[in-house]
Amino acid sequence: MAETTVVHLLRHGEVHNPSGILYGRLPGYHLSETGLLMAETVAKAVGGRDIVALYSSPLERALETATPLAQKLGLEIQQDVRLIEAGNLLQGRPVGQGMALFRDWRNYRYFWNPLRPSWGEAYPVIVQRMKSMVEEARAAARGHEAVLVSHQLPIWAIRMAAEGRRLWHDPRRRQCALASLTTLTFDGDRLISIGYSEPAGSLDAGPSVPGA
Repeated sequence: MAETTVVHLLRHGEVHNPSGILYGRLPGYHLSETGLLMAETVAKAVGGRDIVALYSSPLERALETATPLAQKLGLEIQQDVRLIEAGNLLQGRPVGQGMALFRDWRNYRYFWNPLRPSWGEAYPVIVQRMKSMVEEARAAARGHEAVLVSHQLPIWAIRMAAEGRRLWHDPRRRQCALASLTTLTFDGDRLISIGYSEPAGSLDAGPSVPGA
């Protein structure tokens, strides 16, 4: 059996967003107090593992999620734009109650193709950059473990691709809660399992702003 390498995809914690904005890649969105506690909780949960490499999206909420783990492990956070949130033409708009953003007629011009999707970065493009990042992290941590801090859609997209499932989906059905871990285990270069866990699940109050 070849050596085992584990790559954990960590979604950031809860964001302070009292106005309910679809923030996407906008700067200035930081973790809430609960989000900071989520980050600390994850660091305690996985800090004893054989993690030798830590990467993060350059957005504040991701870096703040990575920081407690970096401190616990004594690792440098390597920022990489390949882990950034998916591009979204609707960013900056208020989400409203439920799916109000998608019911607003002024946004209908963006919804002509949900399979791509037409309102943002194409799913295959997201998968390509995330796959490249996973492969680099796997090589860097060969025989050990790595953590990549990213965002819900990028993590879900690469998981769907790895499982051979279609990329277009209902965002409400994503299994990728705040501060959750999607874990890819490799035997040499071969993916042998995909796991999922929520170390800070008890702190998650429920559905968050989509595209977070």
